Amino acid sequence: MPIKESELILNPDGSVYHLNLKPENIAKDIIFVGDQDRVERISRHFDSIEFTTQKREFKTHTGYYKGKRISVISTGIGPDNIDIVMNELDALANIDLNTRTEKQKLTSLNIVRVGTSGSIRADVPIDSIVLSTHGLDLNGMLHYYNILPYSNEHMVDAFIAYTDWNPYKARPLIIENSDELEKRFESKDVFKGVTATAGGFYGPQGRILRLSLHDPNLNDKLEKFEYQGIRITNFEMETSVIFGMAKLLGHHALSLNAVIANRATKQFSSDPGQVVNKLISYTLNKFID
Repeated sequence: MPIKESELILNPDGSVYHLNLKPENIAKDIIFVGDQDRVERISRHFDSIEFTTQKREFKTHTGYYKGKRISVISTGIGPDNIDIVMNELDALANIDLNTRTEKQKLTSLNIVRVGTSGSIRADVPIDSIVLSTHGLDLNGMLHYYNILPYSNEHMVDAFIAYTDWNPYKARPLIIENSDELEKRFESKDVFKGVTATAGGFYGPQGRILRLSLHDPNLNDKLEKFEYQGIRITNFEMETSVIFGMAKLLGHHALSLNAVIANRATKQFSSDPGQVVNKLISYTLNKFID
């Protein structure tokens, strides 16, 4: 049965509603960035750019880097935006927009987030790069889908017990990256660990300005938590949802984060642009290895 117009909304030109994209506008290999200005910081390295568009915070450049066709898409900030981007990208790949029906042959996209984050461990310093082995979901958005089969519930139970997790908050989830992409992008130059994904920048990540926190010790608990040798390394706002949506939709996803702040040592990078540029070069070159 065709998907109704109210569920899959298309623009008058046939592009998907928020991303303003048609199927031919995207590559199979995709880089996600949060900041729309970072799209051009990546695409300026391309040999050529074949397509650009922007609607709201969603900006896309598709082109070629050393012969590899790559799309760079800005998602904006937060789990809710990832829900939009992942669903619409999957629609472009796996739904016939003319008939509004699922294609018989499905396509798996390769999605790599290139972002910034704050380390929660003193031994993961500023200006380093973290490859996320898992996303620790602390925001709850993924619970609107049948996500539990993809969560490491033994690790979640240990995390809930260790942190004395408030039962009025959403149940955490712990979701793995794409093992295929991890093998492709790992090296001795990056740290590995679990990336905690919060639903906000201030209170949800333990920052105090004028509001007190329900659990002011949560960041310390995150830093000290370990399960079978797996530890939490950094905080941001997108990774776990990218991993979860990718698992649900049959895509490959990885997250690489430039560490520009260290919450344990209270340091902030003196030149965050430099480590972001290092991460961009690292990512592009790993795509063509």
